[in-house]
Amino acid sequence: MKLVGKHIYIRLYKTADANELANLHIRNREFFQRVCPLLPEVFYTEEHQKIRLEQALKKTAEGQVYPFGIFLRENDKLIGDISLTQIVRGDLQSCYTGFTLDKEHNAKGYTTEALQLVVDFAFRELKLHRIEAGAMLDNIAPIRVLEKVGFKKEGIAKENIRINGKWTDHQILAIINSLDV
Repeated sequence: MKLVGKHIYIRLYKTADANELANLHIRNREFFQRVCPLLPEVFYTEEHQKIRLEQALKKTAEGQVYPFGIFLRENDKLIGDISLTQIVRGDLQSCYTGFTLDKEHNAKGYTTEALQLVVDFAFRELKLHRIEAGAMLDNIAPIRVLEKVGFKKEGIAKENIRINGKWTDHQILAIINSLDV
């Protein structure tokens, strides 16, 4: 599955993307570490990324997770990832989203473009009602990206995720499917 935007496209990962994904995380280790939980050394290996992708794609087949790579249209380079996770059906019809982007490609609108593609997919194809996301309070860029796509601030999740050994508060944002009335 491939969803195309103006400058980027997103597609479901393949296990063949493991090396490129490992390299993305290696290149951005310090950059991502500011806002992500501590990760073991093995995380940065192609073998581990292949296992992660295999597990995620198994969950995709079950309709629980949709892990997408963000690729530049001009050269097919992997520059980030964005996912729909914790998909719940029934009366909730909701999920979470999260994203990362290579530091060299920040502030170019690529994450906003990828997020809009994912939201459209979640609402039109998966028929979800609500998508939720969170960001550290001082991590303003992703909060702005979420708001540009239509997410609204809902509150603060106190001591929500341990980042670099410290429990951190997160701004919670969500978007509701206007097509689902």
